[in-house]
Amino acid sequence: MNTGRSSCLLRRLDCVLADTKQAVLKKIAEHKGKEPLPAPVLQRAAKQNFYNTSKLDMQAILNDQSNIRKNLYAYLQAFSPAARDIFERFDFHSRLERLDKNGLLYLVVEKFAAVDLHPDKVDNGQMGLAFEELIRKFAELSNETAGEHFTPRDVIRLMVDLIFIEDDDVLEAGKAVVRSIYDPTAGTGGMLTQAEEHLTAHNPQARLRMFGQELNDESYAICKADLLIKGQEIENIVPGNTLSDDGHAGRKFDYMLANPPYGVEWKKVEAVVRKEHENKGYDGRFGPGLPRVSDGSMLFLLHMVSKMLPAKDGGARIGIVLNGSPLFTGGAGSGESEIRRHLLESDLVEAIIGLPTDMFYNTGIATYVWILSNRKPGAERQGAVDRRLLVLAKDPEIPRQQAEGTVGTAHCRHRPLVRRRRCGTVGDGHRRRREGTGAGHRPRGRKAAPPAAWRHGEAGSSQPHSPERQLRLPHHHCGAAVAG
Repeated sequence: MNTGRSSCLLRRLDCVLADTKQAVLKKIAEHKGKEPLPAPVLQRAAKQNFYNTSKLDMQAILNDQSNIRKNLYAYLQAFSPAARDIFERFDFHSRLERLDKNGLLYLVVEKFAAVDLHPDKVDNGQMGLAFEELIRKFAELSNETAGEHFTPRDVIRLMVDLIFIEDDDVLEAGKAVVRSIYDPTAGTGGMLTQAEEHLTAHNPQARLRMFGQELNDESYAICKADLLIKGQEIENIVPGNTLSDDGHAGRKFDYMLANPPYGVEWKKVEAVVRKEHENKGYDGRFGPGLPRVSDGSMLFLLHMVSKMLPAKDGGARIGIVLNGSPLFTGGAGSGESEIRRHLLESDLVEAIIGLPTDMFYNTGIATYVWILSNRKPGAERQGAVDRRLLVLAKDPEIPRQQAEGTVGTAHCRHRPLVRRRRCGTVGDGHRRRREGTGAGHRPRGRKAAPPAAWRHGEAGSSQPHSPERQLRLPHHHCGAAVAG
């Protein structure tokens, strides 16, 4: 499966460079016998951020069957350094050796050379879906850790819509704005590219600078290749462990998205993380506290909070996918509890969205999207986290104790109008309902709650929706329940 991904990527780059190959070779011929051409000259000739100086392409390699391994090596070495690094991350040379020893190299090259992956035939979005499918199949075959490799496209769209939902000034067509987005667990770059597509679809004049870090070499290689083809600044995507070796130390960002691995221990980097926590405190990334070693997802959450652009400079918004552990694990005084306390007392939590189960390949665990912001608009929404619903149950049958503080269920695919109800404290009214006290707590002087159909914007309701108490959510097909 790894060989399939790297071969598919090689064929993609081969097709992307096909139209300008002769221009690159002509430029090289004009400078024959002189000093090597600077990389920018060859990039301009190739009309890409990368190039290949070989006269060969995959079809020419296929036509010389007796020298196929030798020619493939030469072709790979002729790529520009950034593109070469991609195949080194795949350990592509050793894979070619194994295929050649087993007499399969020619057959594999023949299969991929027959596939037309030119951008005119397969755009970047379709190519991304193809890579996602390969990754999904690989995760199923290898039984990888739940949610570690692949985030469904519907979930990404939901997260992207939610981090941009307040930013009319950025989405307004014609405004030449520049914003930054960061993913500390970038994977193959799906969240970054989806955010860019969303922004440019609304405002073609806007520019989104992408930053990221990825531990897995092959995922990093795919991400880098995708951004390379799109003309992005690939030096902003760095390899390595985000928790122990921050590749973007000191940087702050406008937007952040992430799907960190669930239930994966951080024992390998424990010494580095604890040292930063003890020595730097709140001046570092992990000041509020440390979760148990068996699950490091809240460390990624703290890492992202530390990289929020200050509110005085415009602020930042975060979307992160987590399992139920950060919500419910840890008693009072534990690391998890102190982290939650910090987020609430700092007024950063804007919404927590419960996703349907079985959305993530290879796992059926409950997952949630957290939306955090340090620039909540309007006095009503500032400092009011403890008086607004935090979690909206994704299923009417969910245990009440897990959905305490919720108003009801809303599903994005029906374009709901979710009522923003303010209570004395989170869950106060719902405890009374559960205990059988009728309509539940209602603050003095406030009118009774409207009928359920009106409250949740169900079909057939003829009641008007109050703009002060309603929030129109983007259209999605994932069936997510949303609270805000």
